[in-house]
Amino acid sequence: MHRDDALKQFHSGDDRLAELIDDQAPSELPAPDTDVPMVSRSVRLPLETYERVRVAADDRGIGVTTLMRQWIEAGLADLDDSATVSLADVRRALATLAHPTAA
Repeated sequence: MHRDDALKQFHSGDDRLAELIDDQAPSELPAPDTDVPMVSRSVRLPLETYERVRVAADDRGIGVTTLMRQWIEAGLADLDDSATVSLADVRRALATLAHPTAA
């Protein structure tokens, strides 16, 4: 059924629309990546900044939103000195200290 036809049926009070909706297969929603309730916020970024974030997320094999959330959480933890650092980040930092590059 075309969308316009469905709208006409809905506004006319036609019960066939309800039957049509009941006949549809349930849609599969993506599973949330966390059990913690989340709040959605919009952030405006310059295109170049967004592209850098997207590349960084792709390099880590995670989504842009997940990476941004991790950065925000790390920044907030830094403010209250309760920072949690991933073992991979610690290893990268130690490797950099062990093998400094020439400037």
